[in-house]
Amino acid sequence: MLVLPAELTQHEASACLAQLLGQIGAETAVVADAGALTRFDSAALAVLLACRRASVDAGKTFAVRQAPAKLQQLAQLYGIADLLDVSSAAA
Repeated sequence: MLVLPAELTQHEASACLAQLLGQIGAETAVVADAGALTRFDSAALAVLLACRRASVDAGKTFAVRQAPAKLQQLAQLYGIADLLDVSSAAA
């Protein structure tokens, strides 16, 4: 499971992405746990999309779990919620 940090803005995106991409190889079905996210911007979606792309390229599924409501809303706004398979902690 990929675990997102509490803060994921444009400032942290590159380092976070590099770390997460390094973990994808070990996963069979890639799940990103967004439960810790408290401060983020659209860069978080860019990181998740890059992780999804790497997962699909490796023949793996990708989903985001425990997404905060704000992240779900942002994904809906950009039209990528279904692409990222975003769900909340309650789902």
